Amino acid sequence: MKYTAVRFHRGVRRLAARVEESLAELRQHPDRGDISITTVIIWVAAVTGALLIAGTIAVVIAKYNENLNGI
Repeated sequence: MKYTAVRFHRGVRRLAARVEESLAELRQHPDRGDISITTVIIWVAAVTGALLIAGTIAVVIAKYNENLNGI
């Protein structure tokens, strides 16, 4: 239990240090810009495509589940 608490504390310290570094970088370079709309469109399309593929696979497996049992 003590080992888990030590690891958790170490992780929290690393996370806090990373957040501080990010904030310092943001203060130095405030003109980083926003995410482009093109990037958002690409991500939405990729996630939608992945969900459609996964859904199609799930439907095919559900439909042919009895036939696949013998494999």
